[in-house]
Amino acid sequence: MVRYAATSANPAKSASARGSYLRVSYKNTREAAQAISGWNLEKAQKYLDQVLDHQRAIPFRRFAHSIGRTSQGKEFGVTKARWPAKSVNFIKDLLRNAQSNAESKGLEVSKLKVSHIQVNQAPKQRRRTYRAHGRINAYQSSPCHIELILTEESENVAKSDDAKKVRLNSRQKGRLVAQKRLTAA
Repeated sequence: MVRYAATSANPAKSASARGSYLRVSYKNTREAAQAISGWNLEKAQKYLDQVLDHQRAIPFRRFAHSIGRTSQGKEFGVTKARWPAKSVNFIKDLLRNAQSNAESKGLEVSKLKVSHIQVNQAPKQRRRTYRAHGRINAYQSSPCHIELILTEESENVAKSDDAKKVRLNSRQKGRLVAQKRLTAA
């Protein structure tokens, strides 16, 4: 069994999936993962489908240098956004895998939430490209590792309506007693 960076508080109510040494851009995948972090599973899957159809975009916050602007980024309060199809497909596959793991555990799919998603850099794959005048440059890919944990949300308990009992120190109690005497007299 592989070790995950995060552990869920209740492993019986969570399901996980991970991919290692995936040949997909680290930077694009990191931004796509951050976009769905903390979302409901069904909402995240629907959003990723809309990204593939260019109806919505992935906001680029950290790795946004030389990224074009689009009005679809306004939804997230940024101007720089993209539609990284390959990264979205890899994340969709992992979400589908984690969903089937959750179903095999007997968890309710409609209550699943992306509680943890993390993208790490994998070792670069090295090639070389030949340049003018007999020179050679590095031509490296930037693969990544992705891990995610889906957790079944528990039902929220309503806050009680009982007023808190006010605790007073001896000085405050003395003042209250003195005020009551003054108002009574």
